[in-house]
Amino acid sequence: MILLTDRAPQLETPLKIFRKDITPNEYFFVRWHLSQIVTKIDIDTFRLYIGGAVDKPLALSMNDLKTKIASDSIIALAICAGNSRSTFDPKVPGSQWTNGAMGNAKWKGVRLKDILAMAGVQKEAKDVSFQGLDRGALPGIPAFVKSLDINHAIDSEVLVAYEMNGQPLPMLNGYPLKLVVPGWYATYWVGALDSIKVLKDKFTGFWMAKAYQVTTNPGMTESPDSLSKTTVPLTGINLHSIFVEPDADEKVMVDKPCLVEGLAFNDGTGIQKVELSIDDGKTWTETKLDPIIGKYSWRRWRYDWTPKAKGVNHLCVKATDANGHTQTDKQWNRSGYARGFIEHLAVSVN
Repeated sequence: MILLTDRAPQLETPLKIFRKDITPNEYFFVRWHLSQIVTKIDIDTFRLYIGGAVDKPLALSMNDLKTKIASDSIIALAICAGNSRSTFDPKVPGSQWTNGAMGNAKWKGVRLKDILAMAGVQKEAKDVSFQGLDRGALPGIPAFVKSLDINHAIDSEVLVAYEMNGQPLPMLNGYPLKLVVPGWYATYWVGALDSIKVLKDKFTGFWMAKAYQVTTNPGMTESPDSLSKTTVPLTGINLHSIFVEPDADEKVMVDKPCLVEGLAFNDGTGIQKVELSIDDGKTWTETKLDPIIGKYSWRRWRYDWTPKAKGVNHLCVKATDANGHTQTDKQWNRSGYARGFIEHLAVSVN
């Protein structure tokens, strides 16, 4: 793992790990916002509290979650909003992730809608907020609380997960419970979840109203010289594609077949095609897509390339979604969020 910060912990997954469709737990990226994270939990006394605008406030044990509510599972991509931030030009503040602040996993737990149904959501409800056990080092630091519109919260695809790839959630990835919001950036995937509150008004906490905001301009792009005055909370995963093979520092041989492969992903809309350029974007060729392994999973693409010229070869990749939207060559915003511009790779050919 690649260490970015140790307090709060931020660990990036090495790119070569993405040559597997499912990211192993021990290599799954780590991103916390507050420095005082949970390092020990008594699972016998742990409770998930559900309150607010409900008819029956609940305090559910892990045993309750596993025995009183039907389980469900989903393969979904978790990706940090700032993934690939280091590639923005000009540079922006924040953790300088490359492409490793993401991971694909099979999540198992219970549907959020089933928990809310058990509590009895009142008709005036507008939002649902979620908070975990992590805390700030100082009293003035806002608690990390995220929210979903009530209609999204009762979507059957939102999970409260207690397993990741067939194992209990790792401590660093949100043990014992993690909110899984398929198709949305992982800022909403609250780890060490212990509190769900149904609200009669829209939630206006710091991490929704101030942080993780993006411009309303097309492509979530703005100019460094003219920042947008209107912003909204970042939500769905932007269309993007990356290279995972060959590595940037890997040398390949002229006139010898070389596998070029990578991943494409978005908010669940689906990938229609992925195109590769071996001449720095002058011409494009469609790649082969692997079978879909989940609506909210990444999609692997492959291309058999036989380089014909020694020296540095400049490759590019772009994806097109099921609605016909294609990646653009330029994008910038003040926070380095939701990278969607075309990926370039320089390959040394001997």
